[in-house]
Amino acid sequence: MAETPDPLRQSASPEKIADPIGLTQQLGSIVDKRLDILRRIQDTGSISEAARTAGVSYKAAWQAIETLSNLAGSPLVEKNVGGVKGGGTRLTPVGLQVVKLATRLAAARAAVLADFETEHVPELANLSAPTLRTSMRNHLPAVVSKVEHGPARVRVYLKIDDENTVRATLTQESAQLMGLTHGMKVLALSKATAVEVAAHIPHSAGCNILRGTIVRMSRAEKGGEVTLRLAGGLSLVGFSRRNHGLKVGDIAEANLSAQSIVIGLFT
Repeated sequence: MAETPDPLRQSASPEKIADPIGLTQQLGSIVDKRLDILRRIQDTGSISEAARTAGVSYKAAWQAIETLSNLAGSPLVEKNVGGVKGGGTRLTPVGLQVVKLATRLAAARAAVLADFETEHVPELANLSAPTLRTSMRNHLPAVVSKVEHGPARVRVYLKIDDENTVRATLTQESAQLMGLTHGMKVLALSKATAVEVAAHIPHSAGCNILRGTIVRMSRAEKGGEVTLRLAGGLSLVGFSRRNHGLKVGDIAEANLSAQSIVIGLFT
């Protein structure tokens, strides 16, 4: 499989300067396997080799890269042009910072847990466990822009970037327990299978329509998985129907219902 897929060529948006505090908060909830892949890319200069040695598919490795890039708010890998390892892949400066921060956080957490274990309080073990893993493919950092309270449900508006805002529906109890307020930083989570991608999607009540550029997709005649690059640089994965006529580089729309969005908090 080619070592320089479309996403590397499409990630030409200006690289943001990493916020160490923000990255630290976000890295606290990142699953170790994804960070392991990032470290292997740093060591090998190859996404395919990192995937092989980590025991995952090339596609899964790209999923890890896209998720981490979304959380960090900036691309973490780039095409390595020229030099001895020309044609491979390397970490961006932000990617290197993510690995450095994650390594230091892991060491600090291990030290804290080592002290904690000396207290012999097994009932508290779940409180010290890492953040829960989920099968949600899309992890989009967002900011709460508005909270509307209804009789039984709460509508929460989440700003993804300057062009895309989504609406999530929660119960009153969930909204209260999460303490959602204007300006709060959260994660908008959704399954890729809950996202429909097409050239144009009719707008209707209860739908969230996001626009982006196609950077990777399955074969057009069969339909299947499509990755969009949103205006702010985040990746959104969804599925298209058969014979959709889309191609890499096209502007497309993604539809996900308000009920399909799960809100996550940084811990």
